[in-house]
Amino acid sequence: VKSRMFMFEDIVGLDGRSVQQVLRQVDTSELALALKGVSAQVKNKITGNLSERAAENLLEEVELLGAVRLAQVEEAQQSVIRTIRQLEEQGQITVRRGNDDEFVI
Repeated sequence: VKSRMFMFEDIVGLDGRSVQQVLRQVDTSELALALKGVSAQVKNKITGNLSERAAENLLEEVELLGAVRLAQVEEAQQSVIRTIRQLEEQGQITVRRGNDDEFVI
């Protein structure tokens, strides 16, 4: 079951192209809410796949949110995860889970 789960922090495991596709589908204000309280590694993965200006705007929006209810943050994160799952089901991105890094030639 755990290998099928995708947590918001697992975004760091996506390749850059996949992250960019996800970001095109997600509303900026929802993304800012989802980024409240996440690790620097997750923020860096997301902002590293945006233009410099878009990254600055996103981080500024996160700061401007101030204190936010945890339930709101979790709902925004779940929305991003739903987008990731939809893109995966459509074959547009590949999500590596657990031991999925084994290849057969």
